[in-house]
Amino acid sequence: MSIDRVGELGIVGAGGGGFPTAVKLGTRVPLVIANAAECEPLLHKDKELLHHLSGPFLRGMIAAMEMVGAPQGVIGIKEKYHDIIVAMEQQAPKNIRVALLPDAYPAGDEFILVHIVTGRVIPPGGLPKDVDAMVANVETLMNIGLDQPVTQKYLTVAGAVRNPITLRVPIGITIGEVIAVAGGATVDDFSVLLGGVMMARPAAGIDVPVTKTTGGIVVLPSSHKLIQRHTAKWPQIARVGRSACDQCRFCTEFCPRYLLGHPIQPHRAMQSLGFSPSPAEIVAGTLYCCECNLCSLYACPEDLDPKNVCVQSKPAARANGLFFTGTPESVTPHPMAEFRRVPMSRLISRLGLSEFHNVGPLTEHRFSPSRVTLPLKQHAGAPAVAVVKTGQTVNMGDLIAEPEAGKLGARIHASIRGVVRLTHDSVVIDA
Repeated sequence: MSIDRVGELGIVGAGGGGFPTAVKLGTRVPLVIANAAECEPLLHKDKELLHHLSGPFLRGMIAAMEMVGAPQGVIGIKEKYHDIIVAMEQQAPKNIRVALLPDAYPAGDEFILVHIVTGRVIPPGGLPKDVDAMVANVETLMNIGLDQPVTQKYLTVAGAVRNPITLRVPIGITIGEVIAVAGGATVDDFSVLLGGVMMARPAAGIDVPVTKTTGGIVVLPSSHKLIQRHTAKWPQIARVGRSACDQCRFCTEFCPRYLLGHPIQPHRAMQSLGFSPSPAEIVAGTLYCCECNLCSLYACPEDLDPKNVCVQSKPAARANGLFFTGTPESVTPHPMAEFRRVPMSRLISRLGLSEFHNVGPLTEHRFSPSRVTLPLKQHAGAPAVAVVKTGQTVNMGDLIAEPEAGKLGARIHASIRGVVRLTHDSVVIDA
């Protein structure tokens, strides 16, 4: 397979980032790391793919290694998945090894993953290639191995549903249709978080379409504290943070990037809410916040929101030119970093998720949607541009949109057969 072929297939980072994979493969590194950590609570998609679809995954990983010129590969898997580890060690070629990861959050952050696997620290604002590595999600590599247009998405449906499962669904189907296959919600008044609960995006409703980066659909009662936290408005976050933060530093001491030695201190960002006459200096490190939400949803004893304060502070930090100016060699991990990893069991308890069944077996279901909605922006970079017209009939796998010349983006393909209808930001296909 060639890099051009990866671009033709519309493959992007399926772990949530959505970065066009063909662009990532356009560099030369000696190591490819498959990210199978999947450290978000209640999600099981990557583990299930390794269990049931190891063939295309390994083909894709070998192809990716060839494209970047990497003689070595590593599959990062949580050490608790003994059966999958044994299977991978038996099936993988000798130049691909398994690295055991802790059952902790956020082991799936690529900076943390690279450090665990290689011992090296990606510099602030850097990329894995800066330490001679490339990281790719399990499903991304599987899509390379399948060698066909990306028209389906694997995801876990979890939380307050009757049957938590992992499914393969047509891209563009509504999340409501997917939830129904999981037995529907177990509560009448529910809300939905897309992705994992830590870095989730609240769904505007159950008519929201599945995209190439939707790795999880988590249903929760609308009264659940995670729904309240993810839907809180900035004025409230700032007001409460300004009045209640006592500068205990817990947010900083648990920050994964701070523990790697990056210049990020969430407690100083909290000061910028009003405790300092020089906010620009206080937000100096917030550019390097990875937005994992550990500070807000786990570390803070006051249930404040340092993550969102960091996010809001990033524009000010950029405007004042507060970028990391040190050398990569100057970045030294905290001596206690290994001992401050947050165990998944503790995190699940702290988040109020213990009542939900923590499983997600891969289950085959034949979807027959009457309509799919394919957003033109479902990847990093610029939106794709439609290459079809309203009224045109397309088959599954047909190209319907592609990046504008010279811009970062990814191709989009029809996920069902039907008739096209264009909107300002999507291609709708009616079966």
